[in-house]
Amino acid sequence: MSQVGLNVNGIQQKIGSSNDTPLLWVLRDELKLTGTKFGCGASLCGACTVLIDGIPSRSCQRPVSTLSDQRIETIEGLVGKEADAIRAAWRELNVVQCGWCQSGQIVAATSLLKKSPAPSDLQIDQAMSGNLCRCGTYPRIKKAIHLAAQTLKRMGQ
Repeated sequence: MSQVGLNVNGIQQKIGSSNDTPLLWVLRDELKLTGTKFGCGASLCGACTVLIDGIPSRSCQRPVSTLSDQRIETIEGLVGKEADAIRAAWRELNVVQCGWCQSGQIVAATSLLKKSPAPSDLQIDQAMSGNLCRCGTYPRIKKAIHLAAQTLKRMGQ
């Protein structure tokens, strides 16, 4: 077993897990970053979404050996005006119900706003389509993304 180096939330980490260990388990078990959740284990639900080089990616099926030259950003390391606006809108509109999917939802929504500061409903649907919510808070999620976009516009985004 060789050690893999990962850049997680801007910090270079040496990983002791085997090369084929999924990123999700390295984040949760080895690095103790438990905000990224296990949902389905098959890259279908989005609970394990992180940003890899700025792109929303499922961490439950991604072996750490494939990530040594990439930037990984988890919910714990998500920063910037888009992330702040999303979190504020989530709180204002009481988006969270059980909360299990929310870190993945917030990561995906933040990525969307970085690419498209005023997304249409269709863009939101496309960007969020792989993130499932057991509680069905989809209308509040969409409303919160629009609210965050309005906040960013007011701020001069």
